[in-house]
Amino acid sequence: MHTRPRRPTLVAAALVAAALLLVPAAPAAAHNTLRAASPADGDRLTTPPTRVTLEFAQRLDPTFTTIALSDAARRKIPTGAPAVDGTKGTVTVGETLGEGTYTVAYRIVSADGHPVQGSYTFTVAGGADTAGGPTAAPAAAPPPAESAAAATGPAAATGSGGSGTGVVALVAAGGLVAVLGGVALLLRRRRTR
Repeated sequence: MHTRPRRPTLVAAALVAAALLLVPAAPAAAHNTLRAASPADGDRLTTPPTRVTLEFAQRLDPTFTTIALSDAARRKIPTGAPAVDGTKGTVTVGETLGEGTYTVAYRIVSADGHPVQGSYTFTVAGGADTAGGPTAAPAAAPPPAESAAAATGPAAATGSGGSGTGVVALVAAGGLVAVLGGVALLLRRRRTR
């Protein structure tokens, strides 16, 4: 004799399927993000900084941490190697910065193994020593420092904004709707038999 599956069993199966669709979203949420910086994005300083410190959401791996500083002409400013202390990375600026706009670029690796990179600018103006270079208009972010290994595959597209997380969540939500629609259709067919 053929028995009809009970409704709680089908609902449980639908919930398990939905949970499996959401699992891929977890690694994307593990991407490291920049939480604070000194100087900060958009800062307008009257005294040139002697160091740049970036603080991230997760611990940094010194082997895979790069922080670079460049001027508006995209000239790389000499800095020391990044000193990593937990979630913070600091570089010492190797020359006195003159008036102008400077770009801080970083490249790190998240706990999930994905590279994360980003950049921001700050300005030195008003009373700063001009020995470091001429004043110039803001420039686009320079490419990541030469010491950072080139990333390959889909992970290379991941930036500090975490846009990959939104795509994964959107795909997971679409999959969840499809699974629930399939379960509803299956329930309807079973009722009509």
